[in-house]
Amino acid sequence: MYIISVITEITVTTNKRPDMNLTLAAIGTLPNPSVTVWTYLAYLAVSVALTVWVAKTLHKNGRIFLVDNFLGNEALADSVNHLLVVGFYLINIGFVTLALKYGDKAFDAQTALEILSSKVGLVLVVLGIMHFFNLAVFSMLRLRKTAQRRQQPPHIPQGYVRPLHG
Repeated sequence: MYIISVITEITVTTNKRPDMNLTLAAIGTLPNPSVTVWTYLAYLAVSVALTVWVAKTLHKNGRIFLVDNFLGNEALADSVNHLLVVGFYLINIGFVTLALKYGDKAFDAQTALEILSSKVGLVLVVLGIMHFFNLAVFSMLRLRKTAQRRQQPPHIPQGYVRPLHG
C-alpha cells in the first residue's frame, strides 16, 4: 500500500511516469519457465536413473536371500524377485512423477540446483525407506521359516543299531 501511494505521489507532483525499477524488481521474482522445465527434466533423469540402479542392485543381490528364504526353490525366488522389482519401479517412479509439481519454482541456476538437490534427496530417502521396508519384510519371513523348521518333529527311526558292548 505504501509503495502505491509513493508512486502515485511522484506521478502527481512531477507529471512523470513512475519509476519502472519497482515493477522490474517484482517481475524478476517470477519463475523462469525455461529454468523450471530444465530443472524438471534433470530431476526426472536423475531420479529415474537412481531408481533403475537401485532396482538392479536389489534384484541381483536379493536373489540369494530369496532362494534361501524359499528353501532353495529358485523358480519361486526368481518369480518373487521379478515381481518385487516391478512393484519397486511402479511405486518409486510414481512417487517421482507425483512429486514433480510440488515445491518451489526455479528463478535462476542457483534456485534450480537447490530445488533439484531437494527433490533428488527426497527420492533417495524414499528409496532407502523402501529398501529397509523390503529387508524388514523378508527378515520376518525368514524368521518365520526358521521357526517352522525348528518346530518340525524329528524323523522316525527306520532301524535299530545294536551296541558293540553288551
